[in-house]
Amino acid sequence: MKTPNELRYDKLGPLLVKALESRHFNAWYFSESSDAVEKVFSLIPKTDTISWGGSLTLTSLNLKELAEEKGYKLIDREKAGSPEERVDLMRQALLCDTFLTGTNAISEDGQLVNIDAIGNRVAAMTFGPKQVIVVSGMNKVRQTLDIALARARTIAAPANVQRLNYKTPCLETGSCSDCKSPESICSYIVTTRLCRPAGRIKVILIGKDLGL
Repeated sequence: MKTPNELRYDKLGPLLVKALESRHFNAWYFSESSDAVEKVFSLIPKTDTISWGGSLTLTSLNLKELAEEKGYKLIDREKAGSPEERVDLMRQALLCDTFLTGTNAISEDGQLVNIDAIGNRVAAMTFGPKQVIVVSGMNKVRQTLDIALARARTIAAPANVQRLNYKTPCLETGSCSDCKSPESICSYIVTTRLCRPAGRIKVILIGKDLGL
């Protein structure tokens, strides 16, 4: 039996798809994660090289492991033998064929909000890879752009700091203090208002609570 939130997601999801499409994204809504995962791989040619940005949503769906099992060529920074090699792999990812990522927030009018510590994820979203596939649980959706930005700053960022153990004030308090810490996770804040060229960014919405 679906939860009240999941029932709400099933009503809101198709409306959000239309809002995203009005901004030239390609978008789909799925109630079940398994259907969403199937859609992801239907969008990726077997000849593509795949990389990704850090995302608990992608991790929870096992997308990296599935891509490896399916024989895709991967650019995997976690296999780096040194910090320098890790950065080099992250730079290579900017020219991959398909870049997978989650998102920190989405407004109901179809805008994506993302925050990055060093900018690799938002850089790939805006330019470089041939296509970007954004996978998001409906828990990331907020009514307006301002509320979506607030979600990214005050919920997603402090929670990710707890996960990554960055030395910032929100590690101690759990609350955003608009810091200028050298390890701030909020270095780059990007709103993707439109998809240009049209269809380069594909958004797959899932009627579940996924990620932070």
